[in-house]
Amino acid sequence: MAGKARLTAERLHTPPGGGRFAISRLALGLFLVDQDRHRIAVGSDKRQHVPLKAGEGWILPAGAAGICEYDEALSFLRLEVPENLLADVGFERHSDFRPVIGTFDPLLAQLAHQTVSIAGHASALYGETMQLALAAHLAQILAPARPKLVGIDDKRLHRALAYIHENLSTNLSLEDMAAEAAMSRFHFARAFTRALGKSPLQYVIRERMELAKLFLKTTRLPVASVAARVGYEDVSRFGQHFRRHTGRTPAAFRAD
Repeated sequence: MAGKARLTAERLHTPPGGGRFAISRLALGLFLVDQDRHRIAVGSDKRQHVPLKAGEGWILPAGAAGICEYDEALSFLRLEVPENLLADVGFERHSDFRPVIGTFDPLLAQLAHQTVSIAGHASALYGETMQLALAAHLAQILAPARPKLVGIDDKRLHRALAYIHENLSTNLSLEDMAAEAAMSRFHFARAFTRALGKSPLQYVIRERMELAKLFLKTTRLPVASVAARVGYEDVSRFGQHFRRHTGRTPAAFRAD
């Protein structure tokens, strides 16, 4: 990353108070202590009371400004991600998302902790790998691929797609997906297949494999952990699906 802006990652301790903020780069903060009396306003002066627990926090787009206040001492992780790093992982619309305040994605929290812990201490290669992993997962969270759908069931299918992408690591069922779309299982399966050219099951497998590819290339998670994070309790079944999807085993794909 020579000659490029670098990601900044730090652990901060601040007294009660807070105040106005303005950020120039995509930024995230992860609280390390509970803040029951936390107030925040983004893009205005209208503060909202948003209690945050340790492990929760915020993700704000570049250019965000507002007010953050808290009545107790605060310990938190703060990371700012430069535009060139986001471009490296294909995140082109990194200033075009709604601020995220509250629950933190578990893997993103883990990556944030690791990135802060190695800041200034790890080898250049390992540091860059962690930064890419963090940026890639941010892109996955903030700008997940959504197929363009047309037709009378467009909004209902979009709800189902959002539900699928938010629950790839869980035991997704046709009944749950159909319920999210407010359709019968038969009607949902038929409408989904007609709109996307794949059955719900085929679509879920494909999206899980794409997410697995991201984890394998950008993290050092064991294959069994990757399998679990994309919804597979059976590692051998995950390997079968991955090989069918990519033509390679997970280990071979990671080594390429």
